[in-house]
Amino acid sequence: MNMKGLVIVLAMILSATVVQGFPMFKRGRCLCIGPGLRAVKVADIAKASIIYPSNSCDKIEVIITLKAHKGQRCLNPRSKQAGLIIKQVERKNSLKH
Repeated sequence: MNMKGLVIVLAMILSATVVQGFPMFKRGRCLCIGPGLRAVKVADIAKASIIYPSNSCDKIEVIITLKAHKGQRCLNPRSKQAGLIIKQVERKNSLKH
C-alpha cells in the first residue's frame, strides 16, 4: 500500500473512533415518549411518580400507575392535572423531611 492509501485508512479509523464518542441523542433516555396524556380519571389513579431531569433525561416526567392492572401512563408535565400532581407530591415529600 502506498503512503497516500495508508493516510486515508488511518484518517478513516481516527474519524470512526471520534464519532463513536459523540452522543447520538441529545435528550438521553426518557421513559415517556411523546408529549403524554393531558388528563386521567382521578378514580383510576393508584400511584403517581415524578421523575425529575437527570443526566439520562433532561425533562420532568409524570408517570401514573393505574388501578386494576391497567398499566402506566405518562402525563404531559405542562397539563393542569400534572401540575396539581407535582404540587401534591412535592408537598407530601416536604412533610416527610
